[in-house]
Amino acid sequence: MSELKKGLSGPGAGAPMTIATRIRTICETSLKALKYHKGWLRFLAAGSALSVFATPALAQEAVGATRLLGSSEVITFSVLLGVVSAALFSAVWMIRQRGRLEDEIGALRATVSDAKHRNARLQALISDKNRRIIVWDGLSQRPEILGQLPPETGAPAADADFLALGRWLKPASAAEAERAIETLRSQAQSFDLIVETTRNEIIEVQGRVSGGQAFVRFVALNNLRREAAELQLERDRLEQSLTVFQHLLDSLDLPVWQRSREGTLVWANAAYGEAVEARDAQEAVREGRELLSAVAREKIKATNTPFRDRVSTVVQGKRSFFEVVDARCAAGSAGIGLDISEAEAIREELQRTLKSHAETLDHLATPVAIFDGSQRLQFYNQAFQSLWNLDTAFLERRPDHGEMLDRLRAASKLPEQLNWRQWKDKVLSVYRAIDTQTELWHLPNGQTLRVFATARPQGGATWVFENLTEKVDLETRYNTLVQVQDDTIDHLSEGVAVFGPDGRIRLSNPAFRALWGVTEAQAQPGTHIRAIEQACAPSYDGADGWKRFGRIITSFDDERPSYRGLLELHTGLVLDFAVIPLSNAQTMLTFVNITDSVRVERALTEKNDALRKADALKNDFVQHVSYELRSPLTNIIGFADLLKTPSMGALNERQAEYVDHIATSSAILLTIVNDILDLATVDAGIMELELSDIELSDLLEDVAMEFSDRLQENHVSLDIVASEKLGGIVADHQRLKQILIKLLANAANFAAEGTAIELKCWRDGEDFVFSVSDNGPGIPQDVLRTVFNRFESHGRRGGAGLGLSIVESFVSLHHGTVTIDSREGEGTCVTCRIPPGSLPSVVAAE
Repeated sequence: MSELKKGLSGPGAGAPMTIATRIRTICETSLKALKYHKGWLRFLAAGSALSVFATPALAQEAVGATRLLGSSEVITFSVLLGVVSAALFSAVWMIRQRGRLEDEIGALRATVSDAKHRNARLQALISDKNRRIIVWDGLSQRPEILGQLPPETGAPAADADFLALGRWLKPASAAEAERAIETLRSQAQSFDLIVETTRNEIIEVQGRVSGGQAFVRFVALNNLRREAAELQLERDRLEQSLTVFQHLLDSLDLPVWQRSREGTLVWANAAYGEAVEARDAQEAVREGRELLSAVAREKIKATNTPFRDRVSTVVQGKRSFFEVVDARCAAGSAGIGLDISEAEAIREELQRTLKSHAETLDHLATPVAIFDGSQRLQFYNQAFQSLWNLDTAFLERRPDHGEMLDRLRAASKLPEQLNWRQWKDKVLSVYRAIDTQTELWHLPNGQTLRVFATARPQGGATWVFENLTEKVDLETRYNTLVQVQDDTIDHLSEGVAVFGPDGRIRLSNPAFRALWGVTEAQAQPGTHIRAIEQACAPSYDGADGWKRFGRIITSFDDERPSYRGLLELHTGLVLDFAVIPLSNAQTMLTFVNITDSVRVERALTEKNDALRKADALKNDFVQHVSYELRSPLTNIIGFADLLKTPSMGALNERQAEYVDHIATSSAILLTIVNDILDLATVDAGIMELELSDIELSDLLEDVAMEFSDRLQENHVSLDIVASEKLGGIVADHQRLKQILIKLLANAANFAAEGTAIELKCWRDGEDFVFSVSDNGPGIPQDVLRTVFNRFESHGRRGGAGLGLSIVESFVSLHHGTVTIDSREGEGTCVTCRIPPGSLPSVVAAE
């Protein structure tokens, strides 16, 4: 048995094995086990026999020896006797085991024989040419293919080609089989399918899982099974078709129903349920709600042929008409209803309209005749009878159109033709035409008729005869006047176009066509303004162009005012247009080319805008930079002052000198930044003065004390000439102080060393007037005009050139004036006049 188990789970068990190989292995292992057990039984049998034959002699010798030997020999003999007894018992046990093993060997031989028999049957089954099996081992992805299918099925003999199901099965069958096989291998889900080959052969496909292996069997069906499979496929196709048709009928907005042979409603679509006011079609069928009346149903039931008729019924409380088609068959009947209520209403309305038109045409002065599809006279009015002077009896018998033409020709009432038959065929060709035909007839009696022949949609034609005799005469004279007018307009340099109230152009001159780039054919008389708009679209397509012209020209307003404006074309031309209403509801458009003047104006405007943007950009830049510089400069000044304090440690002489230079330069730079920021604030218009009562004597004292360091630095002195009774003034203390310091600093910059600067202050009425004078080199006359400009630096020490600009800005904010008087070699004197301001009302009240 161990050998049998070893044969089933030996080294070959890990590799994929076929069914035949497994059966062969089982048989060989069983035979080895039988041989092994047979040898072991022979060995046991021999040992048992030896024990049996040796037992009597040994017993006799033992008895005799007992008598002769002593106690030691007795012990030895006893041991020997025990061994012999044990051998005897072993022999008996071996005999019993031998019988049991022989029984097991017999059972194994029967099992092997059975396995061989099953193996033979499996081999016969696999070798059947009506089936083919694909086996996937759980440990291997490569399948094993057994058996063959008949060649007439179209299945390939090669394994690789057979696995490509899409090559020999129909696409739908191949896709379904591949999905089933994938589900079998991944989810162990069995399946049974019926598939079709490309040769229209039916094959049964079965999928099963057993022992960790997946089996797929392809079986070629015999006649009965094939017929059953074909019927099953046909049933599936019919069920699918029935489902599709039911879904299609459910999606229709036409009621569709099906009845049994007894006339009971068995199925209806959604539109039927809605028509009978049911929640759904199932409720309509369940409750037997009928769409048609009992009379209509009886009429349908009594008709053996397919019923087709108009039926009146009530749908959702409204009388409706349906075109009902109902067909009968052995299983019952099916019907469909087409709602023609609107069509019936339109038909009745058409009949009333035709009657009304006939009554209207009969009262017209224009001759009108209507012929039906067979070219026979159907309607004529009194004007038609009077025009051709035809008998009433002749007209009432509805003559043929050709017959009527022959009668008129015989009465010499039609124009003479060289080829009468050809002309007659051309006139009657309107019955086969689509568009309206227009023709002029010059009658022998001198009349001129314009004939309109229009084919009718329901067949036949309508003939209208317009008498143009007087009109032709008037047109002749009118055309002469128009020709003179056209010659005049054609030679104008302005573009001119005249439109009628219908929006169609009446005339245009070459200047108009040249400005808009349209051809003479595109702007020919009679062209609608929409066509003109499309022709002019490449030049201009704005909403305020031809679209507005079209609205004005075709407007029905009683008042038609003129309209003017400018248009700039894509070509670069600038046109001055005018829309002028004329008599007879006509409108004239004029266009004047003003491109050159507009270009000059635009150039000046663009230059001005550029200057404004540049100035604004400069102000923004200055303001931004000033704000960004003020913070680091304040830090530098603070740290420089901190380095000077004893608590930070002693500085050597050079370090102290450097720190002084840093502090001085930073203070100067901070002053410049503050000045720039003040100017930027003034330019932005956001600077506001903080007005207060100022005591002028105290102001002068503060200025003198704050400016003393600068005087020592420049080696000049300051002389202040002012009355003790200067009094006070309402002004901005900080800005007024800045004005004085800026003027004194500018004078110190120009004054020679060892000289004095004079600050003179006095009152002129309520105004506060002061001047700052120096005896410096003076300012040349050509430079004097630019001293108030920003960043204009003069003097030996130079500077940012902002002092006088700030002075002028702050004086202007106080509504004052500043003047400068300077001569070369005689010095400079700057005079400022500050009028008093007024405190806010809240402050005054306080």
